[in-house]
Amino acid sequence: MSSSDAPRWPDPSNGPATPAPPRFGPHGTPVPPPFDSPPPAFGSATPTLAQVVRALDGLYPPSTAEAWDAVGLVAGYPHAAVRKVLFAVDPVAAVVDQALDWGADLLVTHHPLFLRGVSSVAATTFKGSVVHRLVTGRCALHVAHTNADAAPRGVADALADLVGITDRRPLEVRAATLTDGSDPDHGTARGIGRVGRLAEPTTLAGFALRVAEALPATAQGIRYSGDPDAIVTTAAVLGGSGDGYFDAVRAAAADVYVTSDLRHHPASELRERAQFEDGAGLSGTPFLVDTAHYASEWPWLDYAVEDLVAALAADGLTVDARVSNMVTDPWTGHIPSV
Repeated sequence: MSSSDAPRWPDPSNGPATPAPPRFGPHGTPVPPPFDSPPPAFGSATPTLAQVVRALDGLYPPSTAEAWDAVGLVAGYPHAAVRKVLFAVDPVAAVVDQALDWGADLLVTHHPLFLRGVSSVAATTFKGSVVHRLVTGRCALHVAHTNADAAPRGVADALADLVGITDRRPLEVRAATLTDGSDPDHGTARGIGRVGRLAEPTTLAGFALRVAEALPATAQGIRYSGDPDAIVTTAAVLGGSGDGYFDAVRAAAADVYVTSDLRHHPASELRERAQFEDGAGLSGTPFLVDTAHYASEWPWLDYAVEDLVAALAADGLTVDARVSNMVTDPWTGHIPSV
């Protein structure tokens, strides 16, 4: 790094920005300024990473994430300029390549890179390699996971909008609190999943087809359980793995439940319970519609781009944000039973 490449700060006299003295480590490696240094002087409309993270935390408060979750900034220098932001579902190598090729300064993913603690991020591991490539490519990484699931215009709302659910409410409410102690929702319900009324009643088979047409195509496609000709008027949705919320769906009296990663035993037991308690055979509710995990969460990305751009614009800041078109569903093929 030459002195002309060194970070620049505003001059106290309000004159042109002047280069900060370069700092080097013991092997001649440039050392970034300390976190408490004044931020660099970029164009007046260019936010720092810290400002973008603040906007993201306002949209998706970390306090609403599940206790087991790992959300927030994973890698990145708070005073770095952020001009380009790429949103994706998964922080996989192909998405990192796409972000770096585009020149993104920040990659925001729904799924965490590190959901459990690690003792090393050496580039000799596939996750460590991702971190090193992002850092050397000057691209930060931020995660909005279950806090984005719970948010207004988050994962659940995006899925509910696509399948036509109106007059909806959360399956389970989560109270949001910002770092200053304020309520970002001003009393509006925020929480995991959504349940409400369908804009128009339809058959279970017709509803499953609507879901298939609304979501990105995947090798799995859409599976459903129940009487295909049964009429459904209410629905619940939860993007991602949702078989842990069967009791909430049952209590909400939803006719059909759209979620992902449904396992044999929980799904079988829910349907058996519904048929037994309702005394209605295959027409016992809720019916189930099972989607690919990636597909149920991808629709949120468009909302996230729109809302981040709007939140920054309210502060006079501008970024170029876009959604990754990379399909990160791990399944690549499907052969129907014969």
